[in-house]
Amino acid sequence: MRIFVSSVRKGLEEERDALPGFIRALGHTPVLFEDFSAQPTPSREACLKALDSADVSVFLLGPSYGHVFQETGQSATHDEWVAAKTAGKPRWVYRKQGVTFEDAQQSFARDVEAYATGVFRDSFKTTAELMTKLAEKVNELGSMPSPLSFAPLTQPVSLQWSLDEAGVEGGTPIPLVELHVLPVGFTGHSARQLEELSTSLADRIRQTGAVNDNTSLTLSSSQAHATVSIPLTRPHRWDDPRPGEPVEVCLHKTGQVSLRATLPRDGMGSILDQDALPRQISALLRFIGALNLIQHERIVVAAGVSAPRHTQLDRFNPHQSRTRAELSAYTRSFTLQTEPDESISLAALDTGSDEVAKPLARAMIKQHPSGA
Repeated sequence: MRIFVSSVRKGLEEERDALPGFIRALGHTPVLFEDFSAQPTPSREACLKALDSADVSVFLLGPSYGHVFQETGQSATHDEWVAAKTAGKPRWVYRKQGVTFEDAQQSFARDVEAYATGVFRDSFKTTAELMTKLAEKVNELGSMPSPLSFAPLTQPVSLQWSLDEAGVEGGTPIPLVELHVLPVGFTGHSARQLEELSTSLADRIRQTGAVNDNTSLTLSSSQAHATVSIPLTRPHRWDDPRPGEPVEVCLHKTGQVSLRATLPRDGMGSILDQDALPRQISALLRFIGALNLIQHERIVVAAGVSAPRHTQLDRFNPHQSRTRAELSAYTRSFTLQTEPDESISLAALDTGSDEVAKPLARAMIKQHPSGA
């Protein structure tokens, strides 16, 4: 495995110097910023690129928060935490005991330790203790149980849908997959809380790394919700294959978080791909989790597709547009929509996203006339 080690060096010098050789001795490859940058403060892009190449990320929490990047207003470790969470990578967190945390680091540690997703967290006093615990965790990786738990709903839940609002590009309707997550038993945000969260919503989206820093985001809000619109990227050619991309994030006063995104598409239209759809839904679940808007440990999840008559069941090739597709209108109207009948633990927005996404995708594909 490639094991990425994320931390500030200040206050953790001994640990960072010891871990590369120790990880190699375990038969794995260490990835640290010391290996790819001669600068004491590597670029944000370099850090995130190195993280993306890793299989597991290890986060060491010491006394210092570290240099704050202007792009996100966060430290490198904080950015890497959000990126690892969004990517669904295994994350092991070790907090150093016997040291005094800076205020910013203490706030970051609370965020990490309060996130109820089954993410592994531990502490250490000495470098030797850290290495012992890390070795045990590496050996346990293959036998880790699923962090998910399911429970039947005791009463129906009410979700806000947008299936009657398809996307539009060049005057043509674009089907959108939408994903909804509602915390169970949550009483809702007050007007003050909704306003505060609305103000931070665009920044939260940028911090996930899901959009470029120079992308223009548009916020609209009301007493019932706050919505951030994300512009679509422009293809080089009109018929270039385009993977799905998020176009809207909405936070409702009820606590529901909704995310809408395009489906993979090419010059022949939007595609429901039985392999690509669960991967996309899984990524969208992790995106919602990385926004850190939901703290309740039990949630419900539902998904749907707007304008389903403009979709086809097919394979998406990111390198080549299709030359033939079934474009005839279906003889009957139909919906692609799931309704939750059970609650799920918050790990659905993190390490359990793949397990949750697969049945949602299967249910929608089965509802399609071509998949029945």
